[in-house]
Amino acid sequence: MALLWQRRFPRARSSVPAARAFALEALAEWGITDRREEIRLCVSELATNALLHGVPTGREFCLRMTADDLTVRIELRDSGGGHPRVVQGGTDDCGGRGLRLVSALADAFGVDEHVVGKTVWSSFKVASVRGGDR
Repeated sequence: MALLWQRRFPRARSSVPAARAFALEALAEWGITDRREEIRLCVSELATNALLHGVPTGREFCLRMTADDLTVRIELRDSGGGHPRVVQGGTDDCGGRGLRLVSALADAFGVDEHVVGKTVWSSFKVASVRGGDR
């Protein structure tokens, strides 16, 4: 049985730390102690990207986390256009490293396009999943 936590966040700066805290709470509830920092960082990067590039004014994004067997999957869905992609920025660039970090830290990473918006996801192999659901 897959474990699932899901929450919507408004288009606001405060949503990035709130999404990180939500992710850490889910991992604690599920008894996942390894890969917490990698997952937290990827949630932070995906939430930041959604706010900067994906969530239209007045809309929200949804963070969905699942755990099944020995895998945690995070999905961030927004209703904005565009197709996120990993770019190879220069050393002096101030941005553009978020998806590069996600693709380097996660075991798998991708984008699912919808009629409206998209879901950017990443998955992580973990040592154990204990349980708990919300």
